[in-house]
Amino acid sequence: MDFESRDFRNLPWDRIVPVATVVLLVMGGLYLVSKGVYTVKPHERAVVLRFGKYHTTVAPGLNFCIPLVDDVLKVSAEEHSLRLPFGEGPDRPQGAAEEPALMLTADLNAAVVEWTIQWQVVKPEDFLFRLHRENDEQYPQRVITMVAQTVMNQLIGDYSIDEVLTQERGSIAEKAREQTQQQLEAFSCGIGITDLQMQRVAPPRKVRASFDLVNASIQERDKLENEANKERNKLLPAAYAQKDKTIQEAKGYADRRRAETQGEIKALLAKYREYQKAPRETRQRLYLEAMEEVLGSVQSQVIVDADVMGRALPLLLLDQGAKP
Repeated sequence: MDFESRDFRNLPWDRIVPVATVVLLVMGGLYLVSKGVYTVKPHERAVVLRFGKYHTTVAPGLNFCIPLVDDVLKVSAEEHSLRLPFGEGPDRPQGAAEEPALMLTADLNAAVVEWTIQWQVVKPEDFLFRLHRENDEQYPQRVITMVAQTVMNQLIGDYSIDEVLTQERGSIAEKAREQTQQQLEAFSCGIGITDLQMQRVAPPRKVRASFDLVNASIQERDKLENEANKERNKLLPAAYAQKDKTIQEAKGYADRRRAETQGEIKALLAKYREYQKAPRETRQRLYLEAMEEVLGSVQSQVIVDADVMGRALPLLLLDQGAKP
């Protein structure tokens, strides 16, 4: 024992202690680097908890944290696709029953409605504290499914079957996306709906044949209405143009007749004023003008002596040789 104690005391502690200190410092540094440096991938976001409380959200890249103080939780920020009401997958499951996809329209008809939701985590801190379940990865999808189906059932109930199948389909998809996003924001779950597309909107299989006949009748009706509107649009401009032309001609004729009448009235008034000034001369002038107008159309004249007027009946055939 004395020998061993003497050997232990004789060790070169002045050299061992500095080397051991350096080794411990290097090992501690390596530990700190291994625990304090982490990498966030491009499709991830990291949530840093300091002493168990939310501290910050970290973007992709090389980052640092305080070991034993900070906890780093990574969340996938990839875009996910959810096919409803049958769950995930790009296509409708083969042989799936239609009952889960049946929805009641405003006119009390049933429609098979399927749609696809694109979603992703936009606020990792809210997602971790609200929806993240370590033992249940499908929990966020179930929440989104519940909210989306509630919104879609309500919207489909506001439109008729014809509107759902035709012109309002795009409007329903946009409203469904907005209202689903509003409901999720009310839950503060950190999920954003990036897109919503209507995939299959059709009548139930049992009544599809009858519905096709009704739809064909509606299309035929619309076709006839379009043809009638086309013919009307072609005839109406011509009718309006003819109406305007007739109105303008009538106005022109009225203006012309009014001007002629005014001229005749002025002429008569002028004659009347002249008559008032010299009645005898005016009557003589009017007589001469009338005889000039009457005899001017006769091609030949017969002059009878005044002495013959008492012995024979003068006859002047004014209609013979007269100008037509």
